[in-house]
Amino acid sequence: MVIVLFLVLAVTLVRTIYFKRDVYQEKLASLTEIIVEGESAPRGKIYDRNYKLLVDNVSVPVIYYQKDDDRSSLEEIELAYQVIDKISLPYEKLTTRNLKEFWLVQHAKEASSRITAEEYEKLKRRELTPNDIESLKISRITDADLSVYQEVDKKAAYLYYLMNRGYSYEQKMIKDEGVTDEEYSYFSENSEYLSGFNTKITWEREYLYGDTLRSILGSINSVPKEDKDYYLQSGYALNDIVGVSNLEKQYEYLLKGTKAKYRRIDNHSLEKVSDAVRGNDIVLTIDIDLQMAVDQLIDRELIRAKKEANTRYLSKTYAIIQEPNTGEILALSGRQIIKDGNGYKGIDISAYALTDPMAPGSVVKGASMLVGYNTGVLQMGEVMTDECIKIKSIPAKCSSHRVGSLNDIIALAESSNVYQFKVAIRVGKGNYRYNEPLVIDPTAFQIYRKTFSDFGLGVKTGIDLPIESLGYIGTSQKPEFLLNYAIGQYDTYTPIQLSQYITTIASDGKRLQPHLLKAVYEPTNKEGLGKLAYEVEPIILNTVDTKEEYLNRIQEGFRAVMTIGLGKNVMGNAPNPAGKTGTSESFIDTDQDGKIDTATVSNAFVGYAPFEQPEMSITVTSPDVEDTGTGIDFHSYVNRRIARYISNYYFYGEL
Repeated sequence: MVIVLFLVLAVTLVRTIYFKRDVYQEKLASLTEIIVEGESAPRGKIYDRNYKLLVDNVSVPVIYYQKDDDRSSLEEIELAYQVIDKISLPYEKLTTRNLKEFWLVQHAKEASSRITAEEYEKLKRRELTPNDIESLKISRITDADLSVYQEVDKKAAYLYYLMNRGYSYEQKMIKDEGVTDEEYSYFSENSEYLSGFNTKITWEREYLYGDTLRSILGSINSVPKEDKDYYLQSGYALNDIVGVSNLEKQYEYLLKGTKAKYRRIDNHSLEKVSDAVRGNDIVLTIDIDLQMAVDQLIDRELIRAKKEANTRYLSKTYAIIQEPNTGEILALSGRQIIKDGNGYKGIDISAYALTDPMAPGSVVKGASMLVGYNTGVLQMGEVMTDECIKIKSIPAKCSSHRVGSLNDIIALAESSNVYQFKVAIRVGKGNYRYNEPLVIDPTAFQIYRKTFSDFGLGVKTGIDLPIESLGYIGTSQKPEFLLNYAIGQYDTYTPIQLSQYITTIASDGKRLQPHLLKAVYEPTNKEGLGKLAYEVEPIILNTVDTKEEYLNRIQEGFRAVMTIGLGKNVMGNAPNPAGKTGTSESFIDTDQDGKIDTATVSNAFVGYAPFEQPEMSITVTSPDVEDTGTGIDFHSYVNRRIARYISNYYFYGEL
């Protein structure tokens, strides 16, 4: 039995040592080797709907420093002196604090001698911390101590500072802008002898259309401190590059690449295990040519309007074009003009189209009319008299102009406020008598808001960006505020909410989620796009709760606005347009003290075309078009001009 056992052992040893040697060596290596990841991989590219490249990656040469655990500070200073003549750096950024810290390393014993015995005793008693002692040492370094330093010493001090910024284990970026071929070659060829200095090729984002859509595309940066726990739990390193705003942030999970992996051989040598893989490419719904044209038209007309009377506070306009049947956003523009020498120039504020609300005025009267139909207090074709409404202790509430007797279609076409006031009083179960108090059922506010929310007003639209806000939702339930609500003079809405509203009307009551992502493609090393991963399908968030004939009636009213009403020519030569104009009272804070102090007038327009089979919707909002305190009777039509020129460009390419 002993002989048999020894034979079994011998056979096992022979198999292990000779026949399975490679297997066990691989297992040993896998248990002992250190695998590290490279820098953040290049992100996916971003294209417009016509596959024009919007955002790309460009390679950037970098010189960095990696600290060894066993390298002393004095050795690092010696290394700094060795290379300062080989690299150009902004040495003028050296601070007195940097220079004192440099002196402290070189004269550690002398600095320690300047700490009194009493202070060391306090350190022992923990009345002072080690950081306190270091601060005392720094404070006792005199100008005379630093006066011995020449220019070369100050250069070494600045480089030493760069070598020791941040955490000790991190790669310190010594130079990542303007690295010359000579600098890159020197540090690459001598990395073996420079004890921690090395080079690499990293990347940065290139936005090919400059300012166009820039705020919507977003930006990238290292992991934000406030989000570090989330990113660490998701497998990121703190020095990874991530999307920190808007589309770059929204689609981080698609755009981020897979890092290269390396096997560590020694402190300065790595062996590549796997290559980095670029992130997925994404195609947007945006038509960049249309976007640029809209930006140009808004800039042109805002600058033109500044020469008109009462436009002191006019500075911005938002315009959104959507496909009504898909929710795709074709253009999303926000432009603000700022002083530029003796004139003005436009800057991109497109992202504020999701967060900058205003009172919309009469554009919401389609939703208000639907409240009357749905509650049964208004019949289609019902005729009322346009006459001022007078509630006790409140100034008379009138339409902008009197039309006399009118039905619901003409009420929309002529934008009758009084027609909506009378409907709202009925919805609130009020009993109106001229110049007497008015009492309403406060549940009327909820009735209105429920219908408005079906259109996307007062709720988030669901757009695929991380910054959407709701606007202001009034809390007072005074009767006069219900009347104001019905004509768009109470709650405020963002441009994207108004765009969803008109798109819902154009799509026969289907509220579609507005979106900027159209398709995702797998990365490729070849020119152009790789394999299609998936396309975004339209998402219907809800359908307006109403009868088909009621919605058709509102559509007819919006068509009348553009043919016989106040909206004639607002969409230029667009085929069979429908839409609604809006004017609202607004207020601004002119002295930046946190309180509104100046009354203005704002304009909005929403529309779509063609009426029978809509292919586009347009929303244009222009806050603070008119300063009402000048005593001059003039109102700029800049909002209408912008809507007309954009519509003409969309259908006919006319700028």
